[in-house]
Amino acid sequence: MTKFEQKISSYMDAAFPVIYIHTFEEEKAKVAIQHASEGVSGISILEWDGTDRICDPRTGEVKYDVSSYSLADILDDRMDYSARQILILRNLDTFLDDPGVMARLKKFAEHIHSGQLDATIFLLSPTLNIPRSFEKYITVVEMDYLSVVEIRAVIRDFIAVQEIQISESLEKELATAFKGLSEFEIQNILQLAYSESGELTKAQVSLIFDQKQQMIKKAGLLEMIPLKESLSDIGGLENLKTWLERKANVLSNMDAAGQFGVDVPKGVLIAGVPGCGKSLSAKAAAKLFNIPLLRLDMGRLLGKYVGESEANMRRAIQLAEAISPCVLWIDELEKAFAGIGGDSNGAEVTTRLFGSFLTWLQEKKSTVFVVATANDITKLPPELMRKGRFDEIFYVGLPQREERRKIFEIHIRKRRHQDLPKININALLDKTEGYSGADIEGVIRESVESAFAANKTGLTTDDILQVIANTHSLSEIMKEPIKKMEQEYQNRKFKNASK
Repeated sequence: MTKFEQKISSYMDAAFPVIYIHTFEEEKAKVAIQHASEGVSGISILEWDGTDRICDPRTGEVKYDVSSYSLADILDDRMDYSARQILILRNLDTFLDDPGVMARLKKFAEHIHSGQLDATIFLLSPTLNIPRSFEKYITVVEMDYLSVVEIRAVIRDFIAVQEIQISESLEKELATAFKGLSEFEIQNILQLAYSESGELTKAQVSLIFDQKQQMIKKAGLLEMIPLKESLSDIGGLENLKTWLERKANVLSNMDAAGQFGVDVPKGVLIAGVPGCGKSLSAKAAAKLFNIPLLRLDMGRLLGKYVGESEANMRRAIQLAEAISPCVLWIDELEKAFAGIGGDSNGAEVTTRLFGSFLTWLQEKKSTVFVVATANDITKLPPELMRKGRFDEIFYVGLPQREERRKIFEIHIRKRRHQDLPKININALLDKTEGYSGADIEGVIRESVESAFAANKTGLTTDDILQVIANTHSLSEIMKEPIKKMEQEYQNRKFKNASK
């Protein structure tokens, strides 16, 4: 019996009245319910999926034709108070808004709780919608994602049926890449890969990542970001880059690192001045680690039903852990948890989400590397910055002269590499004290556009200086907030991302 089957078996033994299995793989959940009930003699199992029939899922035998009756009437007529029963209900949207059905289910839940009825009601659905009036009777159970061992078993079954051979190293690589996908999705991808070439190869791993991107899009909780930027696209921040390279060495050798006594990396909080490379660092970290980059937007987690937001948070975390190793990027962290500790309903939900996130961050053992970025840490709860939440907290300030030199070179080379040798970078540096990396990028972008519009053959130093003369830097616009922010980071002894 699997861990999931043992869990629902324990709930059944403890007479939990209604168990809500939140899963896309309803057929797999049905099999788990049957396995969990195998030790109970004489138990009857009925399943209704929203059609006109109630069946025994073990045999497929039609027990009742409900085409002429409402489900509410059938429930009243067919619930047997003299025997042990399991009732499986699917396609929940068809009856959760029906007052008659909900009234019957509530009555049965009360009778199960009091011992009058020996039954368990299972609700199976890929969405989590719990009516407030029914909340206290329901226990929500999430189906675990397949482990690497289980995924390898699926792969072996497939290659045995197709009568093909693959190396153990490829099997291991495929199993790791498949993490987070359902058995149904894994089988579909294997079939697609095999039908294209008649074999399974390392080149077909790209199909898996395409499917993962589809899965993440459909879940609507996370966003998979394409990996384009690398550490070479970051001007300066040498301390941060060196630290990330050290973590990359650990993540790429986790087995050896674990045997040596190295802890699994948790993540990093990068705070500081807007437009100075925090988001770029998150993207470059994933590229350096050669693992997927997932972006978590807290706004996507908020739901309209009781407990839905917390369930979405759990699901997002489970999804990230299932796909791990990966980088989980949370941008503008101070906005994500704004309102914590307030009195409004929205603040209560945010506080609960923060609690769930904080607990996971502290206790997680998976290779989900969290990169959180923040502009103003004074708005963050102090609990988040306690030792142990993140491996390190870095402060990113306005770039110094040599860092600005690298930023200018990066952006000129990206757009007009042939003009870089004739550009007087020192003249540009003299005029850009207090400019952020985003300011400098904006200057180069506008300079190139202006030169093109004027029908020039190339980009010159004067073109850039002219744009600089008409630009107001971030240090001008936000002089007092930046000064206050820098003082705050110094007081808190955060590590400077720059040398």
